[in-house]
Amino acid sequence: MPVVQPTTESPEPAASAPTPPNGALDRYFRISERGSTLPREIRGGVATFFTMAYILVLNPIILASGTDVTGAHLNSAQLVTATALTAGLTTLLMGVIGNVPIGLAAGLGVNTIVALQLAPKMTWPDAMGMVVLAGFAIMLLVATGLRERVMNAVPIGLRKAIAIGIGLFISLVGLVDSGFVSRVPDAAHTTVPLQLGGNGHLLGFPVLVFVFGLVLTLVLVIRKVPGAILISIAASTVLALVVDKVADVPALKWGLTVPTWPGNPVAAPDFGLVGKVSLFGGFEKVGVLTGVLFVFTVLMSCFFDAMGTILGVADEAHLLDEKGDLPGINRILMVDGIATAAGGATSASANTCFVESTAGVGEGARTGFASIVTGLLFVVALFLTPLATMVPAQAATPALVTVGFLILANSIKEIDWADYTIAIPAFLTIVMMPFTYSITNGIGFGFIAFCLLRLAAGRGRGVPAPLYAVAAVFAFYYLMPALGLL
Repeated sequence: MPVVQPTTESPEPAASAPTPPNGALDRYFRISERGSTLPREIRGGVATFFTMAYILVLNPIILASGTDVTGAHLNSAQLVTATALTAGLTTLLMGVIGNVPIGLAAGLGVNTIVALQLAPKMTWPDAMGMVVLAGFAIMLLVATGLRERVMNAVPIGLRKAIAIGIGLFISLVGLVDSGFVSRVPDAAHTTVPLQLGGNGHLLGFPVLVFVFGLVLTLVLVIRKVPGAILISIAASTVLALVVDKVADVPALKWGLTVPTWPGNPVAAPDFGLVGKVSLFGGFEKVGVLTGVLFVFTVLMSCFFDAMGTILGVADEAHLLDEKGDLPGINRILMVDGIATAAGGATSASANTCFVESTAGVGEGARTGFASIVTGLLFVVALFLTPLATMVPAQAATPALVTVGFLILANSIKEIDWADYTIAIPAFLTIVMMPFTYSITNGIGFGFIAFCLLRLAAGRGRGVPAPLYAVAAVFAFYYLMPALGLL
């Protein structure tokens, strides 16, 4: 799930009237026509990259924290390469084909689904195959014109609840991965499932680094500092390097990544994960119905997040027409579908549109040339893997907690809490995700509850048929163990 970042005002407002195009580049990207200039597009592309660059650190940490059914972890250095490569190529594609100032990268929330829900049930190539299939499904929906119609079938309250639930889920992941919260061992014979720190108290310097990073991130967000998350990750990593050197912290305390200066920050990219994908192997491991639900969960997460982000960024860039529609949106949605599949094919997890692109819009970007700049910077980042792989989880996970808050703050007010037929399903969607450690469960129980409560209230005819079909599939899925089918 992309991060909701505060935006800045453009220092040079767009011209009130378009000026004549100047050269082939200007004509192709319609730079002058949209009231922009080449310097603004370049500045905007750079700004978007720096507000998105944290994903080069966070995505590898989230994916590497999971294990597949064989107990295997993904290699962090290879994940950095996969993340940068896919973000660079898909953002370049958005610039050339979509011609909008929108950057794409591995989506927060989707990578958590892959690491913590799909991978433990199958191998990593199988899990990434599910992501590729979700991307193919999105492209098919776009090609047939069904994507917008299917999206309209889900009420806005449930769409927002899905986003909030994912936000709370990744916040919990951040708290656990940092060591700020831990699971109480079964041997403790207690009904309390979670505890503060490792034994009910905050102990050790790594947790201190997390607390520092969280406070710094929140302060920078409150102060509306552009690139707040990236600045916090960098500052916390420096602190971790100093702490590890001075206090001689045991490597086990840091977790998967020990903060150690790599010596040479430049290295050749490792493409070892690219192409490691099995399209249908996952169905053999979990069965057809469970496999379809996994693909559906990835599709849903990408589906609604991208649509909202695209329209939000386009609105801020003044690219919507008088009806509130975005001309050429099908090309943009098709690129988004390609990005989802490409993320699976490179093992970077599904790529999607990032709302941090509004930072570039705030600098004056209005066209796809800004995305060209952002994409090229991600390509350059391919050679800086050692810098990304020295960042410990305690320096990166404050971003997950902050993201959770920002998603909740931007979405919760759009749920009609006075209408219990939407409020209760929304509530179940939100709480079931972190409480059951499953995004799939949140979506499933929310859809089932919505259909049942609308029927109970005598409003069943107003529920679109696709929702009944999806709710029925989820209900059958949950009944499978009782029926002896699972």
